[in-house]
Amino acid sequence: MTTGNQSSGTDFVLVGLFQYGQMNTLLFAVIAILFSAAVMGNATLILLIRLDIRLHIPMYYLLSQLSIIDMIYVCTTVPKMAANFLSDTKTITFLGCEIQTFVFLSLGGSEALLLGFMSYDRYIAICHPLHYPILMSRKTLCFMVICAWSSSSTNALVHTLYVFQLPFCGSRLINHFFCEVPSLLPLVCQDTSRYEYTVLLSGLLILLLPFLAILASYARVLLVIFQMSSGRGQTKAISTCSSHLIVASLFYATGLSTYTRPHSWHSPEQDKVVAVFYNIITPLLNPFIYSLRNKEVLGALRRLLEQ
Repeated sequence: MTTGNQSSGTDFVLVGLFQYGQMNTLLFAVIAILFSAAVMGNATLILLIRLDIRLHIPMYYLLSQLSIIDMIYVCTTVPKMAANFLSDTKTITFLGCEIQTFVFLSLGGSEALLLGFMSYDRYIAICHPLHYPILMSRKTLCFMVICAWSSSSTNALVHTLYVFQLPFCGSRLINHFFCEVPSLLPLVCQDTSRYEYTVLLSGLLILLLPFLAILASYARVLLVIFQMSSGRGQTKAISTCSSHLIVASLFYATGLSTYTRPHSWHSPEQDKVVAVFYNIITPLLNPFIYSLRNKEVLGALRRLLEQ
Protein backbone atom coordinates (compact mmCIF):
# COMPACT_ATOMS: atom_id res chain seq x y z
CA MET A 1 0.00 0.00 0.00
CA THR A 2 1.41 3.34 -1.04
CA THR A 3 1.27 6.13 1.52
CA GLY A 4 1.03 9.86 1.03
CA ASN A 5 -1.58 12.00 -0.58
CA GLN A 6 -2.02 10.80 -4.12
CA SER A 7 -5.46 12.30 -4.54
CA SER A 8 -4.86 15.13 -6.94
CA GLY A 9 -5.80 14.22 -10.50
CA THR A 10 -6.69 10.61 -9.57
CA ASP A 11 -10.11 9.14 -10.25
CA PHE A 12 -12.27 7.33 -7.73
CA VAL A 13 -14.43 4.34 -8.62
CA LEU A 14 -18.02 4.15 -7.36
CA VAL A 15 -19.22 0.63 -6.57
CA GLY A 16 -22.81 1.75 -7.10
CA LEU A 17 -26.14 0.94 -5.50
CA PHE A 18 -26.64 -2.65 -6.70
CA GLN A 19 -24.58 -5.09 -8.73
CA TYR A 20 -27.14 -7.24 -10.51
CA GLY A 21 -25.62 -7.52 -13.99
CA GLN A 22 -28.55 -8.39 -16.23
CA MET A 23 -30.92 -6.14 -14.27
CA ASN A 24 -28.82 -2.99 -14.70
CA THR A 25 -30.96 -1.73 -17.59
CA LEU A 26 -34.15 -2.22 -15.58
CA LEU A 27 -32.64 -0.47 -12.55
CA PHE A 28 -31.54 2.40 -14.79
CA ALA A 29 -35.12 2.76 -16.06
CA VAL A 30 -36.59 2.73 -12.53
CA ILE A 31 -34.11 5.32 -11.25
CA ALA A 32 -34.69 7.49 -14.34
CA ILE A 33 -38.47 7.44 -13.75
CA LEU A 34 -38.09 8.33 -10.06
CA PHE A 35 -35.62 11.09 -10.95
CA SER A 36 -37.97 12.55 -13.57
CA ALA A 37 -40.93 12.44 -11.16
CA ALA A 38 -38.90 14.21 -8.44
CA VAL A 39 -37.72 16.97 -10.78
CA MET A 40 -41.14 17.49 -12.38
CA GLY A 41 -42.96 17.44 -9.04
CA ASN A 42 -40.67 20.02 -7.45
CA ALA A 43 -40.55 22.17 -10.59
CA THR A 44 -44.37 22.20 -10.75
CA LEU A 45 -44.62 23.22 -7.10
CA ILE A 46 -42.13 26.07 -7.61
CA LEU A 47 -44.06 27.24 -10.68
CA LEU A 48 -47.40 27.18 -8.87
CA ILE A 49 -46.07 29.15 -5.92
CA ARG A 50 -44.50 31.73 -8.20
CA LEU A 51 -47.51 32.21 -10.50
CA ASP A 52 -50.41 32.10 -8.03
CA ILE A 53 -50.64 35.25 -5.92
CA ARG A 54 -52.71 33.39 -3.30
CA LEU A 55 -49.58 31.37 -2.46
CA HIS A 56 -47.39 34.43 -1.92
CA ILE A 57 -47.17 33.92 1.84
CA PRO A 58 -44.20 32.88 4.05
CA MET A 59 -45.14 29.20 4.31
CA TYR A 60 -45.16 28.71 0.55
CA TYR A 61 -42.05 30.80 0.03
CA LEU A 62 -40.20 28.44 2.40
CA LEU A 63 -41.77 25.49 0.60
CA SER A 64 -40.51 26.80 -2.74
CA GLN A 65 -37.00 27.01 -1.25
CA LEU A 66 -37.36 23.39 -0.13
CA SER A 67 -38.34 22.37 -3.66
CA ILE A 68 -35.34 24.22 -5.13
CA ILE A 69 -33.05 22.34 -2.74
CA ASP A 70 -34.65 18.99 -3.60
CA MET A 71 -34.32 19.61 -7.34
CA ILE A 72 -30.60 20.36 -7.06
CA TYR A 73 -30.29 17.50 -4.55
CA VAL A 74 -31.41 14.79 -6.96
CA CYS A 75 -29.47 16.36 -9.85
CA THR A 76 -26.25 16.17 -7.81
CA THR A 77 -26.17 12.41 -7.23
CA VAL A 78 -28.90 10.53 -9.11
CA PRO A 79 -27.85 11.10 -12.79
CA LYS A 80 -24.34 9.79 -12.07
CA MET A 81 -25.77 6.82 -10.17
CA ALA A 82 -28.18 6.01 -13.02
CA ALA A 83 -25.46 6.36 -15.68
CA ASN A 84 -23.22 3.94 -13.78
CA PHE A 85 -25.81 1.18 -14.24
CA LEU A 86 -24.97 1.28 -17.96
CA SER A 87 -21.26 2.04 -17.62
CA ASP A 88 -18.32 -0.32 -17.19
CA THR A 89 -15.91 2.24 -15.70
CA LYS A 90 -18.07 3.88 -12.97
CA THR A 91 -15.32 6.42 -12.31
CA ILE A 92 -15.61 9.93 -10.89
CA THR A 93 -12.76 12.43 -10.96
CA PHE A 94 -11.17 13.72 -7.79
CA LEU A 95 -12.55 17.22 -8.47
CA GLY A 96 -15.97 15.82 -9.37
CA CYS A 97 -16.08 13.85 -6.13
CA GLU A 98 -15.05 16.95 -4.17
CA ILE A 99 -17.75 19.09 -5.79
CA GLN A 100 -20.38 16.40 -5.27
CA THR A 101 -19.50 16.13 -1.57
CA PHE A 102 -19.64 19.91 -1.06
CA VAL A 103 -22.95 20.39 -2.89
CA PHE A 104 -24.53 17.40 -1.17
CA LEU A 105 -23.53 18.58 2.31
CA SER A 106 -24.63 22.15 1.56
CA LEU A 107 -28.06 21.08 0.35
CA GLY A 108 -28.55 18.55 3.14
CA GLY A 109 -27.74 21.14 5.80
CA SER A 110 -29.95 23.75 4.14
CA GLU A 111 -32.90 21.36 4.03
CA ALA A 112 -32.43 20.38 7.67
CA LEU A 113 -32.48 24.02 8.82
CA LEU A 114 -35.27 24.98 6.43
CA LEU A 115 -37.57 22.25 7.76
CA GLY A 116 -36.97 23.64 11.24
CA PHE A 117 -37.88 27.16 10.10
CA MET A 118 -41.03 25.80 8.44
CA SER A 119 -42.15 24.31 11.75
CA TYR A 120 -41.60 27.71 13.39
CA ASP A 121 -43.77 29.29 10.70
CA ARG A 122 -46.62 26.84 11.44
CA TYR A 123 -46.17 27.37 15.18
CA ILE A 124 -46.57 31.15 14.81
CA ALA A 125 -49.48 30.82 12.35
CA ILE A 126 -51.47 28.52 14.65
CA CYS A 127 -50.42 29.61 18.15
CA HIS A 128 -49.94 33.36 17.56
CA PRO A 129 -52.00 34.23 14.47
CA LEU A 130 -52.41 37.92 15.37
CA HIS A 131 -48.64 38.38 15.55
CA TYR A 132 -47.96 36.37 12.38
CA PRO A 133 -47.46 39.38 10.01
CA ILE A 134 -44.88 40.84 12.40
CA LEU A 135 -43.05 37.68 13.47
CA MET A 136 -42.95 36.30 9.92
CA SER A 137 -42.19 39.54 8.09
CA ARG A 138 -40.32 39.65 4.80
CA LYS A 139 -37.14 40.61 6.67
CA THR A 140 -37.46 37.57 8.97
CA LEU A 141 -38.14 35.32 5.99
CA CYS A 142 -35.03 36.52 4.15
CA PHE A 143 -32.97 36.03 7.30
CA MET A 144 -34.18 32.42 7.60
CA VAL A 145 -33.32 31.57 4.01
CA ILE A 146 -29.92 33.30 4.10
CA CYS A 147 -29.12 31.64 7.44
CA ALA A 148 -30.03 28.18 6.11
CA TRP A 149 -27.95 28.48 2.92
CA SER A 150 -24.91 30.28 4.36
CA SER A 151 -24.45 28.22 7.54
CA SER A 152 -24.84 24.90 5.72
CA SER A 153 -22.48 26.00 2.92
CA THR A 154 -19.84 27.07 5.45
CA ASN A 155 -20.12 23.74 7.28
CA ALA A 156 -19.92 21.84 3.97
CA LEU A 157 -16.87 23.81 2.82
CA VAL A 158 -14.97 23.10 6.05
CA HIS A 159 -15.65 19.35 5.90
CA THR A 160 -14.96 19.09 2.17
CA LEU A 161 -11.63 20.94 2.34
CA TYR A 162 -10.52 18.85 5.32
CA VAL A 163 -11.50 15.43 3.94
CA PHE A 164 -9.97 15.98 0.51
CA GLN A 165 -6.59 17.04 1.88
CA LEU A 166 -6.30 13.74 3.77
CA PRO A 167 -4.02 11.03 2.29
CA PHE A 168 -6.08 8.58 0.21
CA CYS A 169 -4.04 5.39 -0.15
CA GLY A 170 -4.28 2.07 -1.92
CA SER A 171 -7.78 1.33 -3.23
CA ARG A 172 -9.81 4.15 -4.75
CA LEU A 173 -12.97 2.05 -4.64
CA ILE A 174 -15.82 3.96 -2.92
CA ASN A 175 -18.38 1.44 -1.70
CA HIS A 176 -21.30 3.78 -2.38
CA PHE A 177 -23.21 5.28 -5.31
CA PHE A 178 -21.97 8.85 -4.70
CA CYS A 179 -19.21 10.68 -2.81
CA GLU A 180 -20.16 11.09 0.83
CA VAL A 181 -17.92 11.74 3.85
CA PRO A 182 -18.65 8.44 5.70
CA SER A 183 -17.93 6.43 2.51
CA LEU A 184 -14.64 8.29 1.88
CA LEU A 185 -13.13 7.83 5.34
CA PRO A 186 -12.35 4.09 4.88
CA LEU A 187 -10.02 5.08 2.02
CA VAL A 188 -7.93 7.36 4.25
CA CYS A 189 -4.66 5.82 5.48
CA GLN A 190 -4.44 7.65 8.80
CA ASP A 191 -6.44 7.71 12.01
CA THR A 192 -9.66 9.71 11.53
CA SER A 193 -11.24 9.08 14.93
CA ARG A 194 -10.84 12.70 16.07
CA TYR A 195 -12.35 14.00 12.85
CA GLU A 196 -15.29 11.62 13.28
CA TYR A 197 -16.15 13.45 16.50
CA THR A 198 -16.35 16.66 14.43
CA VAL A 199 -18.72 14.95 12.00
CA LEU A 200 -20.82 13.77 14.94
CA LEU A 201 -20.94 17.30 16.40
CA SER A 202 -21.95 18.79 13.05
CA GLY A 203 -24.66 16.16 12.65
CA LEU A 204 -26.07 16.91 16.08
CA LEU A 205 -26.09 20.68 15.47
CA ILE A 206 -27.50 20.65 11.95
CA LEU A 207 -29.81 17.63 12.17
CA LEU A 208 -30.75 16.89 15.76
CA LEU A 209 -31.31 20.45 17.03
CA PRO A 210 -33.76 21.42 14.23
CA PHE A 211 -35.56 18.09 14.67
CA LEU A 212 -35.97 18.69 18.40
CA ALA A 213 -37.21 22.21 17.63
CA ILE A 214 -39.78 20.72 15.23
CA LEU A 215 -41.01 18.27 17.86
CA ALA A 216 -41.26 21.05 20.46
CA SER A 217 -43.11 23.34 18.02
CA TYR A 218 -45.65 20.71 17.08
CA ALA A 219 -46.18 19.61 20.67
CA ARG A 220 -47.31 23.18 21.36
CA VAL A 221 -49.31 23.29 18.10
CA LEU A 222 -51.19 20.11 19.00
CA LEU A 223 -52.20 21.57 22.35
CA VAL A 224 -53.61 24.64 20.62
CA ILE A 225 -55.35 22.54 17.93
CA PHE A 226 -57.22 20.44 20.48
CA GLN A 227 -58.45 23.61 22.16
CA MET A 228 -60.02 24.86 18.92
CA SER A 229 -63.80 24.94 18.80
CA SER A 230 -63.87 24.75 15.00
CA GLY A 231 -63.66 21.23 13.65
CA ARG A 232 -62.75 22.56 10.22
CA GLY A 233 -59.87 24.56 11.69
CA GLN A 234 -58.61 21.49 13.52
CA THR A 235 -58.70 19.40 10.35
CA LYS A 236 -56.82 22.01 8.29
CA ALA A 237 -54.15 22.56 10.97
CA ILE A 238 -53.61 18.82 11.53
CA SER A 239 -53.39 18.20 7.77
CA THR A 240 -50.74 20.91 7.30
CA CYS A 241 -48.66 19.86 10.31
CA SER A 242 -48.87 16.12 9.67
CA SER A 243 -47.50 16.61 6.15
CA HIS A 244 -44.52 18.47 7.53
CA LEU A 245 -43.93 15.89 10.26
CA ILE A 246 -43.95 13.01 7.76
CA VAL A 247 -41.29 14.68 5.59
CA ALA A 248 -39.21 15.82 8.56
CA SER A 249 -39.22 12.45 10.32
CA LEU A 250 -38.11 10.59 7.19
CA PHE A 251 -35.36 13.10 6.40
CA TYR A 252 -33.93 13.52 9.90
CA ALA A 253 -34.10 9.83 10.85
CA THR A 254 -32.06 8.75 7.81
CA GLY A 255 -29.65 11.70 8.08
CA LEU A 256 -28.97 11.09 11.78
CA SER A 257 -28.49 7.39 11.08
CA THR A 258 -25.66 8.21 8.67
CA TYR A 259 -23.92 11.14 10.34
CA THR A 260 -24.16 10.42 14.07
CA ARG A 261 -23.12 6.77 14.17
CA PRO A 262 -19.48 5.80 14.89
CA HIS A 263 -17.49 4.78 11.82
CA SER A 264 -17.15 1.20 13.14
CA TRP A 265 -20.94 0.84 13.15
CA HIS A 266 -21.31 1.70 9.47
CA SER A 267 -22.16 -0.99 6.93
CA PRO A 268 -21.77 -0.02 3.23
CA GLU A 269 -24.91 -1.93 2.23
CA GLN A 270 -26.94 -0.36 5.02
CA ASP A 271 -25.55 3.12 4.29
CA LYS A 272 -26.56 2.83 0.63
CA VAL A 273 -30.11 1.82 1.47
CA VAL A 274 -30.43 4.68 3.98
CA ALA A 275 -28.94 7.13 1.46
CA VAL A 276 -31.64 6.20 -1.07
CA PHE A 277 -34.22 7.69 1.30
CA TYR A 278 -32.63 11.14 1.64
CA ASN A 279 -31.31 11.19 -1.95
CA ILE A 280 -34.36 10.00 -3.87
CA ILE A 281 -37.39 9.18 -1.71
CA THR A 282 -37.59 12.41 0.31
CA PRO A 283 -37.13 14.77 -2.70
CA LEU A 284 -39.71 12.68 -4.56
CA LEU A 285 -42.28 12.71 -1.75
CA ASN A 286 -41.92 16.35 -0.69
CA PRO A 287 -43.90 18.01 -3.51
CA PHE A 288 -46.59 15.30 -3.54
CA ILE A 289 -47.11 15.28 0.22
CA TYR A 290 -47.38 19.06 0.35
CA SER A 291 -49.56 19.36 -2.75
CA LEU A 292 -51.93 16.39 -2.48
CA ARG A 293 -52.64 17.17 1.18
CA ASN A 294 -53.00 20.92 0.63
CA LYS A 295 -56.18 22.46 -0.79
CA GLU A 296 -54.51 25.80 -1.61
CA VAL A 297 -51.87 24.11 -3.78
CA LEU A 298 -54.45 21.86 -5.46
CA GLY A 299 -56.58 24.93 -6.14
CA ALA A 300 -53.60 26.73 -7.69
CA LEU A 301 -52.90 23.71 -9.89
CA ARG A 302 -56.53 23.56 -10.98
CA ARG A 303 -56.56 27.27 -11.90
CA LEU A 304 -53.31 26.90 -13.82
CA LEU A 305 -54.66 23.96 -15.82
CA GLU A 306 -57.87 25.86 -16.59
CA GLN A 307 -55.85 28.77 -17.95
